Amino acid sequence: MIYTALGDSITFGENASSLAKAYPHLTVSTLNSSSCKARGLVLARPGWSSYDLLDAVIWQGSSTISRSTAVSVWIGGVDLANAALFSFKTKRPLDAKHIVASYRRNLSAIFTRIKKGSRARIICCTQYNPFPNSSLAVEWVDGLNRTTNDLAHSYDVTVAPVHMWFEGNQADLLYGYRKGKIEDALSGSLPIHPNDRGHRVIATKLAPYLLP
Repeated sequence: MIYTALGDSITFGENASSLAKAYPHLTVSTLNSSSCKARGLVLARPGWSSYDLLDAVIWQGSSTISRSTAVSVWIGGVDLANAALFSFKTKRPLDAKHIVASYRRNLSAIFTRIKKGSRARIICCTQYNPFPNSSLAVEWVDGLNRTTNDLAHSYDVTVAPVHMWFEGNQADLLYGYRKGKIEDALSGSLPIHPNDRGHRVIATKLAPYLLP
């Protein structure tokens, strides 16, 4: 089984203590320990938006994806974070409709590309909310996840509800978690990535979704 993980900084392993502790590597280990012989590949970079991932899938990922048995897609957090921080700093309202429309267009094209270039099963991950104590963050993340669910359904893609795995446990599962408010992101470091424990939770719960 060849498993390819597509994504941004979370999938890349930002703030995990090593790449071996990031969820793609741990997921492969979990699969191998359940007597499924698996190999893992990662196409992800910190800072990638849904547009950047689409670009990478088109220009870098086709040969990898064509050989894959299962592909996970986890993207959209950067789209939301960039827009939210801009909105917060400029005191302008978030243009949610524009963000969602752009995200929908890019994710749709990613699903189309994967389906056209391979017979891989596709699993799409929802976004957890790193700022559960900010009502705006709750509203924005919910909106993004609704779009993800709608699109996944229309493309016959399986959804892995990561937001449910993290809900109520953000303080234990996120690196540098402070008060769970958007303001926490304005002090320099972004407390938005899973810590080692968070990556373990993702791997343990994601592995069964990848099995046929």
